[in-house]
Amino acid sequence: MPSHKKRKIYIFDTTLRDGEQCPGASLTPDEKLEIAKQLERLNVDIIEAGFPAASRGEIEAIQKISKAVTTPTICALSRMVPRDIDLAREALKFAKKKRLHVFLATSKIHREYKLKKNKSEILKLAVQNIKYGKRFFRDVEFSPEDAARTERLFLVEAVRAGIDAGATTVNIPDTVGYSMPVEFGDLIAYLIKKIPALGKTVNFSVHCHNDLGLAVANSLAAIQNGANQVECTVNGIGERAGNASMEEIVMAIDTRRDLMSAYTDINLKEITKSSRLVSHLTGLAVQPNKAIVGRNAFAHESGIHQDGIIKMRQTYEIIDPKRIGLSGSEMVMGKHSGRHAFRQRLQKLGIKLTPAQLDRAFERFKQLSDQKKYVFDQDLEAIVEDEISRIPQTWQLEYLKITSETDSKPEATIRLKRQGKISEASSDGDGPVDACYRAIEKITGLKAKLVHYAIQSVTSGKDALGEVSIKVAIEGHEVSGRGTSTDVIEASVKAYLFALNKVCAHIEKKSGSPI
Repeated sequence: MPSHKKRKIYIFDTTLRDGEQCPGASLTPDEKLEIAKQLERLNVDIIEAGFPAASRGEIEAIQKISKAVTTPTICALSRMVPRDIDLAREALKFAKKKRLHVFLATSKIHREYKLKKNKSEILKLAVQNIKYGKRFFRDVEFSPEDAARTERLFLVEAVRAGIDAGATTVNIPDTVGYSMPVEFGDLIAYLIKKIPALGKTVNFSVHCHNDLGLAVANSLAAIQNGANQVECTVNGIGERAGNASMEEIVMAIDTRRDLMSAYTDINLKEITKSSRLVSHLTGLAVQPNKAIVGRNAFAHESGIHQDGIIKMRQTYEIIDPKRIGLSGSEMVMGKHSGRHAFRQRLQKLGIKLTPAQLDRAFERFKQLSDQKKYVFDQDLEAIVEDEISRIPQTWQLEYLKITSETDSKPEATIRLKRQGKISEASSDGDGPVDACYRAIEKITGLKAKLVHYAIQSVTSGKDALGEVSIKVAIEGHEVSGRGTSTDVIEASVKAYLFALNKVCAHIEKKSGSPI
């Protein structure tokens, strides 16, 4: 394996493009902007903000990001089609630093079955469109899609053609997550041997998928063999089994500096916030045992482990949790805690609220502490996330009653308040949640199709705070909602109202009058 002096690895974050392609992860332009601003605080080098050819809304979202986010390079993806490149030009016209990312499949299976083109046609298309893109962009990235399964001699030919046409970055994707680390690292070393400019005058990138659970391992093998850019996503979200996880790659490089001889410019303290924001806005829960950002990543239940941690943290922790933005310890709060202690705890967690947000969050904390003995950091963060993402409360829950017994359909009675007026409706359903949602439909007149429903425990114990994430389809649009409560039925109702209130706010903004 070649040795390298310590060198910078560029972080190309594609959470807003490849990550958003994950089923159920669709984001609104405002949500994409919120994530992009957090990625800027995280200090990623490149943000792939979207695929302009997908929709007019995608173009507007990229433009909004380009105006507000100025430190990273803003990138847009394009097929090898002049129209796509023109749309990317429009999307990136406000970007201070911009990059065009063009891709074209090169593997035999893609050539024969997807594109139905031979090698010479592929090369011609690539050269023509990279040259066309260079008329408008100084920074052009070329990805030979499914490179890991492309014949090596033809891959070298395609990469050389792309560089000669003007590509400033070459990206080698393991599009279907097929490679093994030794194999993928060897491919990177082979390409550098054949084309020495890679990783030097031409940026050399990799984009690995996780179908065999090897995306991070393959990315690290590529870095060790000369790649100087990795394409990744927050929490590893993406199509199928996802992409290489940004936080895992970054912390592996940081933790094993002795072996990697490399570094990134990522602001490590923003990792946890980034993970939670992406999870919150996409509705995709992070698995508890997920490396770096999972709920259990720094949890120690074993008495032997706890004893070791107390005596010397490094006995069972190779990463200081404070480095990634965690408090490092969990302060237990309960109903006897006052406002000052509450505010201090939030400050220690790195959370800043306006006075109005603090008042509402404290009131919710007091309500929660009456329901459960201890309120943990995760409870506080869940409460605060609701306040930060607060939208106008067109419909507010006033009363909820569930009647359920064996061999009969559950019944729900709901009271909602709107502009001071109380409305009530009852309905049965296939389950208590369905009954509640049917009753809400009767009151609001808004018909929504539930397309995704997920529930997880925010904390442990029989009085755990439950978090419900949903997506509903209304008039052809998918809207996400989220609710928390120690009562999972109440959390489900809150999540549903959250989504409906989003729709109401959008309609009111569009029409200029309350619905």
